[in-house]
Order: sequence, then C-alpha cells, then structure tokens
Amino acid sequence: MKNQQFIPLDFQRIENQMSRAQEFYENLNRRRTVRDFSDEPVPLALIERAIQTAGTAPSGANMQPWRFVVVQSPEVKKQIREAAEKEEFESYNKRMSDKWLRRLAPLGTDENKPFLEIAPYLIVVFRITSIVENGESEPTYYSQESVGIAVGILLAALHNAGLATLTHTPSPMKFLQEILGRPKTEVPFVLIPVGYPAENAKVPDIKRKLLAEIMEIV
Repeated sequence: MKNQQFIPLDFQRIENQMSRAQEFYENLNRRRTVRDFSDEPVPLALIERAIQTAGTAPSGANMQPWRFVVVQSPEVKKQIREAAEKEEFESYNKRMSDKWLRRLAPLGTDENKPFLEIAPYLIVVFRITSIVENGESEPTYYSQESVGIAVGILLAALHNAGLATLTHTPSPMKFLQEILGRPKTEVPFVLIPVGYPAENAKVPDIKRKLLAEIMEIV
C-alpha cells in the first residue's frame, strides 16, 4: 500500500466560542422526535445537503461504511409502511417484554405508522459491512460506531435546516433491504421520516437529563 499523502489541516479558531456553543445547544435542544408530519413538499436540495453533511462523519479506517437511500415514491413508501406495520404488530403483541411496553406507554406509540406515507421523504440508512477491492472482500471496521455517528450528524443537520425527523427502527428490518433492492452487504440501520411537522403536531411532555446527570469530570 502506498503511503498516504498528507495536507495542511483546515482548522479555523473562532473568537466567540462560548456564544456559538450556546446557540448550537439551544437550537438542538428544540429538536424533538416527531410523529405527526405534514405532506407539504420539502426541497430535495435540503435533504441532499444534510446527507452530504452526514458524510463528513469520522469512520473506522476512513471506509465511510454508510449508504443513504432517499425514498420519495408514494408507492415505495406504501410498501415500506405495510411491511413495517406488520413487524411492529408482531413486536407490540408478541416480542416486546412488559418492561419495554411500560417504557413506551408514555410516548403513545403503537404498531400504526402513518407517518411512513405522510412524510415527504424517508431516509433509509444502511450500514455497509464489507467492500470488494481489487477482487478481494474486506470487512468495514467499526462500521456500527461509524454509522451511528453519521446518523447523529444527519439528525442535527436536518434539524438545523428547519426539518422534523423521527428515528424509526422496526425490528427486524430486512424488508427494507428487499424493498429497496440493496445487496446483502448493506444492512438496514435506521429509517428516518423527514418533513415539516403537521400544524397540530404534539410531542410527549418529557424532559432531558441535566448536565450533572450525564457528565462526570475525573
């Protein structure tokens, strides 16, 4: 393997660090998981830019093991909804433990997922498990962690662009691989409906943990 060439780091120091950090926090603190979507059209360019931003995430060995499939076809969204609701029915009625169901109860969720058809876009994120290079197969390294980081950046980018999102993980998700015609090396990671919230959208009255509860200094 040839030695990698190195270039100067493009890093900009800023003067107003604390105010920018506070502004970013306040913006993201308004982000909420939304289940009531409007069918109002969203410019595709916003989705493209958010995904491009997600693609800046760090990844194991810089293999960038992610694929973002944007679904806008009403027919495909309908197929995804039907398959997801089938799995969710099984989960809510057979697979989930009583403890799990108790945790979900305050959120008001069930197997019905109309947002999968109403939201103008569904972003299906796939984790690439291996690649073929020079005729040889090689696994991707730290792909689970890498894709998780990219999804976090994607959610922040979409919120920053003024869009609402939901992280949906119907389990198992193999149907997404089949409906979207993805290879076996691309494993469904998360399904993200994206759009504007409905005019009457409501969210559960829940609180985030305080800084003292999530941070320790040693």
